[in-house]
Amino acid sequence: MIIISKWLVLSLAAGAMAGSASALFLFGLNAVTDARIGQPWLLWLLPAGGALISWLYAKYGGDSAKGNNLIIDQAYGGGTHVAVPLRMAPLVLIGTWMTHLLGGSAGREGTAVQMGGSLSEFIGRRLQLSQAGRSTLLMCGVSAGFGSVFGTPAAGALFGVELLAAGGIARYNALLPCIVSAYAGSWVTEAWGIEHSHYSMGPIPEFSWLLLGQVALAAVLFGLAAMLFSELTHTLKRGFAVIVPHTVLRAFVGGTVIIALVYAVGTRDYIGLGLPLMKESFMEAVSPAAFALKTLFTSVTLGAGFQGGEVTPLFVIGSTLGSALAGLLHLSVPFLAGIGLVSVFSGAANTPIACTIMGIELFGIEGAGYVLLSCMIAYAASWHSGIYTSQRYSPLKRWMLRLPAGHTRAMLLEMRTRNKKG
Repeated sequence: MIIISKWLVLSLAAGAMAGSASALFLFGLNAVTDARIGQPWLLWLLPAGGALISWLYAKYGGDSAKGNNLIIDQAYGGGTHVAVPLRMAPLVLIGTWMTHLLGGSAGREGTAVQMGGSLSEFIGRRLQLSQAGRSTLLMCGVSAGFGSVFGTPAAGALFGVELLAAGGIARYNALLPCIVSAYAGSWVTEAWGIEHSHYSMGPIPEFSWLLLGQVALAAVLFGLAAMLFSELTHTLKRGFAVIVPHTVLRAFVGGTVIIALVYAVGTRDYIGLGLPLMKESFMEAVSPAAFALKTLFTSVTLGAGFQGGEVTPLFVIGSTLGSALAGLLHLSVPFLAGIGLVSVFSGAANTPIACTIMGIELFGIEGAGYVLLSCMIAYAASWHSGIYTSQRYSPLKRWMLRLPAGHTRAMLLEMRTRNKKG
């Protein structure tokens, strides 16, 4: 009972802190987004803003620049031998606000996860918890951050566990604390007056084997879209680092490229979160170019070193791809847009169960079977790719790739680089 009481208090504390941080973040995010829309000239400050944030990270950030990968390493048991610093929270908060104020294409999950993780790690260090206890509390912070920023606490709880379960070392006894933290975080965020966006898949089509095949085919394409996003983002990160080694100048160049892309395509639909584009994808079939352009804008933004998450852009990429495929597959637009929204994220984050639960939370239980099928196929179709390079491969993907336990995507890339040189 003492242990249960202890972890109940710790889980609630982690959830409350992460939920309050998410509320502050989302309030500010709405404000800076409104400011950017009302003042279009702010886009021209994107290179300078990116350079400023990169300078702050270089000067004061330390390992904070590793972002979600630092959180994952520490949750695995301190793979980097460096604790997650508390300063990660204010740095990623300010950096993401700056990205969205000036017109970068990024998300919000990374910010919420990093704030929740760094605040939970701070509690764990102050209370002098064991390494296992700190890792569990860190998972609670990740769950609370993710669940509170999207208003999906059940998915948040599973995301915190499944994200780390891929290594085969997950402590499933952390699931209950993560559930408590995720629901507490979501409740606290809503108590602060934050409202979340809602979308509808519309009527679920009547079951048929043809429908099952159509969803499966779309799911393969969702997985390939996830692979495209992950590989392009990582490739651009490496390319920018080689071409422009100085991080401050790199962000300046990346901001300039985004401005050029905006004027090349003739629209600002692909900067920021992209929520208007996602809303449109549920209402009518959008152009097949929409998902590709959102992929490009976001990969350039993150590849150049701007702050923000990947998940909301992945939602937009998935919903617009599903919307575009609906006509080709003769399916309902909102139905396939909803499935695409969670499936592309499943393939990119390698978390099919959490994404299935998110689909149920967002759209209801009626289409759960199709969501599960699509998320699992997209997860497999994304092959070796993923947005988190420190995440370890699941047993299924280790079998597919013929890798030993404990391998991460970063290790696989390093191994392939050595083989090429050899």
